Amino acid sequence: MKKEIKGKDGHIYLHIADGIEQQIMDRVLNIGDKLPSVRGLSEQQEVSMSTVLQAYYHLEGKGLIESRPQSGYYVKYNPSKFLLSLEKSNPSLTTKNKNVEAIISEVYDDFVMPGIMKFSLSVPAPELLPLPKLNKAMAQALRDLPDNGTSYESIQGNALLRTQIARWTRQWDSGLKADDLVTTAGCMNAISYCLMAITKPGDTIAVESPVYFGTLRFAQSIGLKVVELPTHPDTGVDPDDVKQALQKHNIKACFFVTNFSNPLGYTMPDEQKEALVKLLSKHGVPLIEDDLYGDVYFGKNRPRSCKSFDKEGNVLWCSSVSKTLAPGYRVGWVAPGKYLEKVKRLKLYHSITSATVQQAAIANFLVTGRYEHHLRKLRQTLHSNSLQYSRAIGEYFPEGTKMSSPKGGFIQWLELDKRIDTYELYREAIQHKISIAPGSMFTLQDRYRNCMRLSYGMQWTPQVERALKKLGGLVKDMM
Repeated sequence: MKKEIKGKDGHIYLHIADGIEQQIMDRVLNIGDKLPSVRGLSEQQEVSMSTVLQAYYHLEGKGLIESRPQSGYYVKYNPSKFLLSLEKSNPSLTTKNKNVEAIISEVYDDFVMPGIMKFSLSVPAPELLPLPKLNKAMAQALRDLPDNGTSYESIQGNALLRTQIARWTRQWDSGLKADDLVTTAGCMNAISYCLMAITKPGDTIAVESPVYFGTLRFAQSIGLKVVELPTHPDTGVDPDDVKQALQKHNIKACFFVTNFSNPLGYTMPDEQKEALVKLLSKHGVPLIEDDLYGDVYFGKNRPRSCKSFDKEGNVLWCSSVSKTLAPGYRVGWVAPGKYLEKVKRLKLYHSITSATVQQAAIANFLVTGRYEHHLRKLRQTLHSNSLQYSRAIGEYFPEGTKMSSPKGGFIQWLELDKRIDTYELYREAIQHKISIAPGSMFTLQDRYRNCMRLSYGMQWTPQVERALKKLGGLVKDMM
Protein backbone atom coordinates (compact mmCIF):
# COMPACT_ATOMS: atom_id res chain seq x y z
CA MET A 1 0.00 0.00 0.00
CA LYS A 2 1.29 3.46 -0.93
CA LYS A 3 2.14 5.77 1.97
CA GLU A 4 0.66 9.22 1.58
CA ILE A 5 2.73 11.90 3.38
CA LYS A 6 0.93 15.20 3.66
CA GLY A 7 2.63 18.48 2.88
CA LYS A 8 2.51 21.79 4.72
CA ASP A 9 -1.06 22.51 3.57
CA GLY A 10 -2.34 19.00 4.19
CA HIS A 11 -2.05 17.94 0.55
CA ILE A 12 0.31 15.16 -0.49
CA TYR A 13 0.85 16.46 -4.00
CA LEU A 14 2.03 19.83 -2.65
CA HIS A 15 4.69 18.07 -0.58
CA ILE A 16 6.09 16.54 -3.76
CA ALA A 17 5.66 19.71 -5.84
CA ASP A 18 7.41 21.87 -3.24
CA GLY A 19 10.40 19.55 -3.26
CA ILE A 20 10.74 19.68 -7.05
CA GLU A 21 10.26 23.47 -7.08
CA GLN A 22 13.03 23.88 -4.52
CA GLN A 23 15.37 21.78 -6.69
CA ILE A 24 14.58 24.05 -9.64
CA MET A 25 15.22 27.21 -7.60
CA ASP A 26 18.49 25.75 -6.28
CA ARG A 27 19.46 24.78 -9.86
CA VAL A 28 19.74 21.13 -8.99
CA LEU A 29 17.27 20.79 -11.85
CA ASN A 30 17.98 23.09 -14.81
CA ILE A 31 15.93 24.28 -17.75
CA GLY A 32 15.51 21.40 -20.19
CA ASP A 33 16.12 18.66 -17.63
CA LYS A 34 13.68 15.77 -17.78
CA LEU A 35 11.73 14.96 -14.63
CA PRO A 36 11.13 11.38 -13.48
CA SER A 37 8.24 9.60 -15.16
CA VAL A 38 4.92 9.59 -13.35
CA ARG A 39 5.25 5.89 -12.65
CA GLY A 40 8.90 6.23 -11.59
CA LEU A 41 8.23 9.07 -9.14
CA SER A 42 5.17 7.25 -7.83
CA GLU A 43 7.32 4.24 -6.93
CA GLN A 44 10.15 6.41 -5.59
CA GLN A 45 7.89 8.49 -3.32
CA GLU A 46 5.56 5.58 -2.52
CA VAL A 47 2.47 7.53 -3.53
CA SER A 48 -0.21 6.97 -6.14
CA MET A 49 0.30 7.97 -9.76
CA SER A 50 -2.64 10.38 -9.51
CA THR A 51 -0.84 12.19 -6.68
CA VAL A 52 2.28 12.60 -8.83
CA LEU A 53 0.14 13.90 -11.70
CA GLN A 54 -1.43 16.45 -9.37
CA ALA A 55 2.06 17.61 -8.36
CA TYR A 56 3.11 17.93 -11.99
CA TYR A 57 -0.10 19.79 -12.90
CA HIS A 58 0.57 22.18 -10.01
CA LEU A 59 4.12 22.91 -11.23
CA GLU A 60 2.86 23.21 -14.80
CA GLY A 61 0.34 25.80 -13.60
CA LYS A 62 3.20 27.85 -12.19
CA GLY A 63 5.00 27.72 -15.51
CA LEU A 64 7.98 25.87 -14.01
CA ILE A 65 7.62 22.64 -16.03
CA GLU A 66 5.98 21.57 -19.28
CA SER A 67 4.57 18.36 -20.70
CA ARG A 68 5.97 17.12 -24.02
CA PRO A 69 3.78 14.60 -25.86
CA GLN A 70 5.15 11.07 -25.91
CA SER A 71 8.17 12.23 -23.91
CA GLY A 72 7.28 13.31 -20.36
CA TYR A 73 7.73 16.39 -18.17
CA TYR A 74 10.64 18.83 -18.46
CA VAL A 75 11.85 21.88 -16.54
CA LYS A 76 10.65 24.95 -18.46
CA TYR A 77 11.63 27.94 -16.35
CA ASN A 78 13.85 29.06 -13.48
CA PRO A 79 13.26 32.65 -12.29
CA SER A 80 16.86 33.09 -11.15
CA LYS A 81 18.12 32.53 -14.71
CA PHE A 82 16.24 35.49 -16.14
CA LEU A 83 16.17 37.99 -13.31
CA LEU A 84 18.54 40.93 -13.29
CA SER A 85 18.57 42.48 -9.84
CA LEU A 86 17.26 45.95 -9.22
CA GLU A 87 19.56 48.36 -7.42
CA LYS A 88 18.93 50.40 -4.29
CA SER A 89 17.16 53.64 -5.12
CA ASN A 90 18.93 56.93 -4.55
CA PRO A 91 16.32 59.71 -4.60
CA SER A 92 17.33 63.32 -5.08
CA LEU A 93 16.26 66.20 -2.85
CA THR A 94 15.98 68.80 -5.62
CA THR A 95 14.46 67.61 -8.89
CA LYS A 96 10.67 67.72 -9.03
CA ASN A 97 8.13 65.67 -10.95
CA LYS A 98 5.82 68.25 -12.50
CA ASN A 99 3.45 66.03 -14.46
CA VAL A 100 2.61 63.33 -11.93
CA GLU A 101 -0.93 64.53 -11.16
CA ALA A 102 -1.93 64.46 -14.82
CA ILE A 103 -0.38 61.00 -15.31
CA ILE A 104 -2.24 59.52 -12.31
CA SER A 105 -5.56 60.99 -13.46
CA GLU A 106 -5.09 59.67 -16.98
CA VAL A 107 -4.17 56.14 -15.87
CA TYR A 108 -7.09 55.88 -13.46
CA ASP A 109 -9.56 57.34 -15.92
CA ASP A 110 -8.55 54.82 -18.58
CA PHE A 111 -8.60 51.58 -16.62
CA VAL A 112 -12.41 51.67 -16.32
CA MET A 113 -12.70 51.35 -20.11
CA PRO A 114 -14.29 48.02 -21.14
CA GLY A 115 -11.95 45.27 -22.28
CA ILE A 116 -8.82 46.76 -20.69
CA MET A 117 -6.06 44.42 -19.47
CA LYS A 118 -5.62 46.04 -16.06
CA PHE A 119 -1.95 45.53 -15.23
CA SER A 120 -2.20 48.94 -13.53
CA LEU A 121 -4.71 47.90 -10.85
CA SER A 122 -3.29 46.33 -7.68
CA VAL A 123 -6.34 44.42 -6.47
CA PRO A 124 -7.42 40.78 -6.89
CA ALA A 125 -9.69 40.11 -9.85
CA PRO A 126 -13.32 39.21 -8.93
CA GLU A 127 -12.84 35.62 -10.15
CA LEU A 128 -10.25 35.12 -7.38
CA LEU A 129 -12.67 36.17 -4.64
CA PRO A 130 -15.21 33.97 -2.78
CA LEU A 131 -18.18 36.02 -3.97
CA PRO A 132 -21.00 33.54 -3.09
CA LYS A 133 -19.67 33.17 0.46
CA LEU A 134 -19.32 36.94 0.81
CA ASN A 135 -22.92 37.32 -0.33
CA LYS A 136 -23.98 34.85 2.36
CA ALA A 137 -22.04 36.79 4.98
CA MET A 138 -23.72 40.01 3.84
CA ALA A 139 -27.18 38.43 4.01
CA GLN A 140 -26.42 37.11 7.49
CA ALA A 141 -25.34 40.59 8.59
CA LEU A 142 -28.60 42.12 7.34
CA ARG A 143 -30.60 39.52 9.27
CA ASP A 144 -28.65 39.82 12.52
CA LEU A 145 -27.99 43.56 12.81
CA PRO A 146 -30.38 45.80 14.74
CA ASP A 147 -32.64 47.70 12.34
CA ASN A 148 -31.22 45.56 9.50
CA GLY A 149 -27.98 47.51 9.53
CA THR A 150 -29.47 50.97 9.08
CA SER A 151 -28.30 52.22 12.49
CA TYR A 152 -24.95 53.86 13.22
CA GLU A 153 -22.15 51.58 14.44
CA SER A 154 -20.00 52.70 17.39
CA ILE A 155 -17.27 55.23 16.58
CA GLN A 156 -14.48 52.72 17.21
CA GLY A 157 -16.15 50.18 14.91
CA ASN A 158 -17.94 46.84 14.96
CA ALA A 159 -16.91 45.03 18.15
CA LEU A 160 -17.01 41.53 16.63
CA LEU A 161 -14.90 42.64 13.67
CA ARG A 162 -12.28 44.21 15.94
CA THR A 163 -12.21 41.05 18.05
CA GLN A 164 -11.68 38.87 14.98
CA ILE A 165 -8.92 41.14 13.63
CA ALA A 166 -7.14 41.03 16.98
CA ARG A 167 -7.33 37.22 16.99
CA TRP A 168 -6.09 37.07 13.40
CA THR A 169 -2.99 39.14 14.23
CA ARG A 170 -1.85 36.64 16.87
CA GLN A 171 -0.10 34.73 14.09
CA TRP A 172 2.58 37.43 14.06
CA ASP A 173 2.65 38.13 17.80
CA SER A 174 0.91 41.48 17.66
CA GLY A 175 -0.43 41.44 21.21
CA LEU A 176 -3.38 43.52 19.98
CA LYS A 177 -6.80 43.53 21.61
CA ALA A 178 -10.13 44.61 20.17
CA ASP A 179 -10.00 47.89 22.09
CA ASP A 180 -6.67 48.76 20.42
CA LEU A 181 -8.31 48.95 16.98
CA VAL A 182 -10.39 51.49 15.08
CA THR A 183 -12.19 50.49 11.89
CA THR A 184 -11.89 52.69 8.79
CA ALA A 185 -13.08 52.94 5.20
CA GLY A 186 -10.14 50.98 3.82
CA CYS A 187 -6.41 51.22 4.48
CA MET A 188 -5.88 54.59 2.79
CA ASN A 189 -8.49 56.09 5.10
CA ALA A 190 -6.59 54.64 8.07
CA ILE A 191 -3.32 56.15 6.82
CA SER A 192 -5.06 59.50 6.32
CA TYR A 193 -6.29 59.58 9.92
CA CYS A 194 -2.80 58.68 11.14
CA LEU A 195 -1.09 61.46 9.18
CA MET A 196 -3.61 64.01 10.40
CA ALA A 197 -3.26 62.79 14.00
CA ILE A 198 0.54 63.13 14.22
CA THR A 199 1.42 66.00 11.86
CA LYS A 200 0.40 69.54 10.99
CA PRO A 201 0.81 71.56 7.76
CA GLY A 202 4.47 72.33 7.07
CA ASP A 203 5.79 69.22 8.83
CA THR A 204 8.14 66.80 7.08
CA ILE A 205 7.59 63.05 6.77
CA ALA A 206 9.99 60.39 5.48
CA VAL A 207 8.88 57.67 3.06
CA GLU A 208 10.43 54.87 0.99
CA SER A 209 11.16 55.52 -2.68
CA PRO A 210 9.40 54.61 -4.90
CA VAL A 211 6.25 54.78 -2.80
CA TYR A 212 2.50 54.35 -3.36
CA PHE A 213 1.25 57.50 -5.06
CA GLY A 214 -1.93 57.72 -2.95
CA THR A 215 0.13 58.40 0.16
CA LEU A 216 2.18 61.06 -1.62
CA ARG A 217 -0.93 62.79 -2.93
CA PHE A 218 -2.64 62.86 0.47
CA ALA A 219 0.48 64.09 2.26
CA GLN A 220 0.73 66.98 -0.19
CA SER A 221 -2.98 67.76 0.12
CA ILE A 222 -2.64 68.43 3.87
CA GLY A 223 0.47 70.57 3.44
CA LEU A 224 3.20 68.09 4.38
CA LYS A 225 6.73 68.03 3.00
CA VAL A 226 8.08 64.64 1.91
CA VAL A 227 11.62 63.26 2.07
CA GLU A 228 12.08 60.14 -0.07
CA LEU A 229 14.65 57.71 1.35
CA PRO A 230 16.93 55.24 -0.45
CA THR A 231 15.17 51.87 -0.66
CA HIS A 232 16.59 48.43 -1.38
CA PRO A 233 14.39 46.32 -3.70
CA ASP A 234 14.64 43.26 -1.43
CA THR A 235 14.87 44.65 2.11
CA GLY A 236 13.43 48.15 1.98
CA VAL A 237 14.65 51.15 3.94
CA ASP A 238 17.82 50.73 5.96
CA PRO A 239 17.62 52.06 9.56
CA ASP A 240 21.02 53.73 8.98
CA ASP A 241 19.51 55.80 6.17
CA VAL A 242 16.60 56.69 8.44
CA LYS A 243 19.08 57.77 11.13
CA GLN A 244 20.89 60.03 8.68
CA ALA A 245 17.60 61.55 7.54
CA LEU A 246 16.63 62.27 11.15
CA GLN A 247 19.90 64.15 11.59
CA LYS A 248 19.45 66.22 8.41
CA HIS A 249 15.73 66.96 8.54
CA ASN A 250 13.17 67.79 11.18
CA ILE A 251 11.15 64.65 10.47
CA LYS A 252 7.87 64.36 12.35
CA ALA A 253 6.77 60.91 11.11
CA CYS A 254 7.82 58.00 8.91
CA PHE A 255 5.65 55.97 6.56
CA PHE A 256 6.73 52.55 5.28
CA VAL A 257 5.07 49.52 3.64
CA THR A 258 7.08 46.85 5.42
CA ASN A 259 5.67 43.64 3.88
CA PHE A 260 5.48 43.13 0.08
CA SER A 261 5.57 46.84 -0.55
CA ASN A 262 3.74 48.74 -3.24
CA PRO A 263 5.40 49.16 -5.72
CA LEU A 264 8.79 47.42 -5.17
CA GLY A 265 7.42 44.28 -3.50
CA TYR A 266 10.19 44.07 -0.87
CA THR A 267 9.81 42.63 2.63
CA MET A 268 11.82 44.19 5.42
CA PRO A 269 13.67 41.53 7.48
CA ASP A 270 12.57 41.13 11.09
CA GLU A 271 15.85 42.37 12.55
CA GLN A 272 15.59 45.48 10.38
CA LYS A 273 12.01 46.08 11.53
CA GLU A 274 13.04 45.77 15.17
CA ALA A 275 15.99 48.15 14.69
CA LEU A 276 13.75 50.66 12.92
CA VAL A 277 11.14 50.59 15.70
CA LYS A 278 13.83 51.10 18.38
CA LEU A 279 15.45 53.96 16.44
CA LEU A 280 12.22 55.86 15.89
CA SER A 281 11.08 55.28 19.46
CA LYS A 282 14.38 56.70 20.73
CA HIS A 283 13.88 59.85 18.65
CA GLY A 284 10.18 60.13 19.44
CA VAL A 285 9.20 59.87 15.77
CA PRO A 286 6.02 57.84 15.12
CA LEU A 287 5.94 55.18 12.40
CA ILE A 288 2.88 54.66 10.21
CA GLU A 289 3.08 51.06 9.01
CA ASP A 290 1.03 50.08 5.98
CA ASP A 291 0.67 46.28 6.26
CA LEU A 292 -1.96 45.93 3.57
CA TYR A 293 -0.28 43.00 1.79
CA GLY A 294 1.08 41.04 4.77
CA ASP A 295 -1.45 38.18 4.52
CA VAL A 296 -0.55 37.49 0.87
CA TYR A 297 2.75 35.71 1.51
CA PHE A 298 4.21 32.94 -0.64
CA GLY A 299 6.39 31.30 2.02
CA LYS A 300 5.45 29.10 4.96
CA ASN A 301 4.67 31.85 7.46
CA ARG A 302 3.28 35.35 7.49
CA PRO A 303 6.05 37.92 8.04
CA ARG A 304 5.90 39.90 11.26
CA SER A 305 5.02 43.57 11.31
CA CYS A 306 6.84 46.43 12.97
CA LYS A 307 3.88 46.64 15.34
CA SER A 308 4.94 43.35 16.94
CA PHE A 309 8.17 45.04 18.13
CA ASP A 310 6.39 48.17 19.41
CA LYS A 311 6.59 48.49 23.20
CA GLU A 312 5.61 52.15 23.54
CA GLY A 313 2.64 52.58 21.18
CA ASN A 314 4.79 54.48 18.68
CA VAL A 315 3.73 52.38 15.64
CA LEU A 316 0.40 53.09 13.96
CA TRP A 317 -0.41 49.83 12.16
CA CYS A 318 -2.82 50.03 9.21
CA SER A 319 -4.44 47.31 7.11
CA SER A 320 -7.68 46.18 5.45
CA VAL A 321 -9.33 43.39 3.42
CA SER A 322 -9.19 45.47 0.23
CA LYS A 323 -6.32 43.43 -1.24
CA THR A 324 -7.44 40.02 -0.04
CA LEU A 325 -11.21 39.74 0.12
CA ALA A 326 -13.50 42.64 -0.82
CA PRO A 327 -11.98 45.81 -2.34
CA GLY A 328 -15.34 47.55 -2.73
CA TYR A 329 -16.50 46.93 0.84
CA ARG A 330 -13.96 49.52 2.05
CA VAL A 331 -13.34 47.79 5.38
CA GLY A 332 -10.02 48.67 6.98
CA TRP A 333 -8.59 49.34 10.41
CA VAL A 334 -5.77 50.90 12.37
CA ALA A 335 -4.07 50.12 15.67
CA PRO A 336 -2.85 53.66 16.47
CA GLY A 337 -1.04 52.88 19.74
CA LYS A 338 -0.77 55.94 21.95
CA TYR A 339 -2.56 58.02 19.31
CA LEU A 340 -5.81 56.07 19.71
CA GLU A 341 -7.90 58.93 21.09
CA LYS A 342 -6.69 61.34 18.38
CA VAL A 343 -7.62 58.88 15.64
CA LYS A 344 -11.04 58.20 17.16
CA ARG A 345 -11.71 61.93 17.34
CA LEU A 346 -10.67 62.43 13.70
CA LYS A 347 -12.93 59.60 12.62
CA LEU A 348 -15.84 61.19 14.48
CA TYR A 349 -15.20 64.56 12.82
CA HIS A 350 -14.72 63.18 9.30
CA SER A 351 -17.15 60.26 9.03
CA ILE A 352 -18.87 59.70 12.41
CA THR A 353 -18.63 55.94 11.95
CA SER A 354 -17.89 53.19 9.43
CA ALA A 355 -20.32 51.36 7.12
CA THR A 356 -22.38 49.11 9.39
CA VAL A 357 -23.36 46.21 7.12
CA GLN A 358 -19.98 45.71 5.42
CA GLN A 359 -18.16 45.57 8.77
CA ALA A 360 -20.59 42.97 10.09
CA ALA A 361 -20.30 40.91 6.89
CA ILE A 362 -16.51 40.78 7.11
CA ALA A 363 -16.76 39.91 10.82
CA ASN A 364 -19.08 37.01 9.95
CA PHE A 365 -16.70 35.83 7.26
CA LEU A 366 -13.79 35.80 9.73
CA VAL A 367 -15.78 34.00 12.42
CA THR A 368 -16.56 31.05 10.14
CA GLY A 369 -12.89 30.39 9.30
CA ARG A 370 -13.55 30.96 5.60
CA TYR A 371 -10.91 33.67 5.40
CA GLU A 372 -7.93 31.37 5.94
CA HIS A 373 -9.30 28.84 3.44
CA HIS A 374 -9.74 31.60 0.87
CA LEU A 375 -6.26 33.00 1.54
CA ARG A 376 -4.59 29.63 1.00
CA LYS A 377 -6.09 29.43 -2.49
CA LEU A 378 -5.39 33.09 -3.24
CA ARG A 379 -1.74 32.81 -2.19
CA GLN A 380 -1.22 29.74 -4.38
CA THR A 381 -2.77 31.51 -7.37
CA LEU A 382 -0.78 34.71 -6.92
CA HIS A 383 2.48 32.82 -6.40
CA SER A 384 1.85 30.96 -9.64
CA ASN A 385 1.00 34.24 -11.35
CA SER A 386 4.21 35.90 -10.17
CA LEU A 387 6.27 33.08 -11.66
CA GLN A 388 4.33 33.16 -14.90
CA TYR A 389 4.84 36.93 -15.19
CA SER A 390 8.56 36.60 -14.54
CA ARG A 391 8.83 33.88 -17.16
CA ALA A 392 6.85 35.86 -19.74
CA ILE A 393 8.81 39.06 -19.10
CA GLY A 394 12.05 37.13 -19.39
CA GLU A 395 10.90 35.72 -22.74
CA TYR A 396 9.20 38.73 -24.34
CA PHE A 397 10.92 41.84 -22.99
CA PRO A 398 14.31 43.14 -24.17
CA GLU A 399 17.48 41.68 -22.72
CA GLY A 400 18.62 43.75 -19.77
CA THR A 401 15.14 44.27 -18.30
CA LYS A 402 15.33 44.25 -14.51
CA MET A 403 12.54 42.83 -12.35
CA SER A 404 11.67 42.70 -8.69
CA SER A 405 11.24 39.25 -7.16
CA PRO A 406 8.47 39.66 -4.56
CA LYS A 407 7.78 36.87 -2.07
CA GLY A 408 4.16 37.94 -1.71
CA GLY A 409 1.61 40.55 -2.69
CA PHE A 410 0.36 41.53 -6.15
CA ILE A 411 3.07 43.77 -7.54
CA GLN A 412 5.97 43.44 -9.98
CA TRP A 413 8.33 46.40 -10.55
CA LEU A 414 10.24 46.59 -13.83
CA GLU A 415 13.20 48.75 -14.80
CA LEU A 416 13.69 49.13 -18.55
CA ASP A 417 16.40 50.62 -20.71
CA LYS A 418 16.94 54.29 -19.83
CA ARG A 419 15.80 55.28 -23.32
CA ILE A 420 12.27 54.08 -22.53
CA ASP A 421 9.75 56.54 -21.10
CA THR A 422 7.05 54.36 -19.53
CA TYR A 423 4.47 57.15 -19.74
CA GLU A 424 4.94 57.11 -23.51
CA LEU A 425 4.79 53.31 -23.31
CA TYR A 426 1.51 53.63 -21.42
CA ARG A 427 0.08 55.92 -24.11
CA GLU A 428 1.01 53.38 -26.77
CA ALA A 429 -0.15 50.34 -24.75
CA ILE A 430 -3.57 51.80 -23.99
CA GLN A 431 -4.24 51.87 -27.73
CA HIS A 432 -3.98 48.09 -27.53
CA LYS A 433 -6.23 48.02 -24.41
CA ILE A 434 -3.32 47.36 -22.05
CA SER A 435 -3.01 49.55 -18.93
CA ILE A 436 0.22 49.87 -16.93
CA ALA A 437 1.31 52.14 -14.08
CA PRO A 438 4.26 54.32 -15.19
CA GLY A 439 7.06 54.58 -12.64
CA SER A 440 6.90 58.37 -12.44
CA MET A 441 3.58 58.01 -10.54
CA PHE A 442 5.43 56.72 -7.48
CA THR A 443 7.60 59.72 -6.64
CA LEU A 444 7.47 63.48 -6.26
CA GLN A 445 10.80 63.73 -8.07
CA ASP A 446 11.88 63.40 -11.67
CA ARG A 447 12.72 59.70 -11.34
CA TYR A 448 11.67 56.21 -12.42
CA ARG A 449 10.66 57.34 -15.91
CA ASN A 450 12.03 54.07 -17.31
CA CYS A 451 10.22 51.96 -14.69
CA MET A 452 6.69 50.60 -14.37
CA ARG A 453 4.49 48.67 -11.98
CA LEU A 454 2.54 45.63 -13.13
CA SER A 455 -0.14 43.83 -11.12
CA TYR A 456 -0.46 40.05 -11.30
CA GLY A 457 -3.72 40.00 -9.34
CA MET A 458 -5.76 38.38 -12.10
CA GLN A 459 -6.26 34.82 -13.24
CA TRP A 460 -3.44 33.68 -15.53
CA THR A 461 -4.85 33.09 -19.01
CA PRO A 462 -3.57 32.95 -22.60
CA GLN A 463 -4.97 36.49 -22.98
CA VAL A 464 -2.75 37.73 -20.15
CA GLU A 465 0.29 36.10 -21.74
CA ARG A 466 -0.54 37.66 -25.11
CA ALA A 467 -0.85 41.08 -23.47
CA LEU A 468 2.57 40.72 -21.83
CA LYS A 469 4.03 39.60 -25.15
CA LYS A 470 2.50 42.64 -26.85
CA LEU A 471 3.80 44.93 -24.12
CA GLY A 472 7.30 43.50 -24.48
CA GLY A 473 7.05 44.02 -28.23
CA LEU A 474 6.09 47.66 -27.75
CA VAL A 475 9.14 48.16 -25.52
CA LYS A 476 11.39 46.65 -28.19
CA ASP A 477 9.81 48.90 -30.82
CA MET A 478 10.49 51.99 -28.70
CA MET A 479 14.16 51.03 -28.50
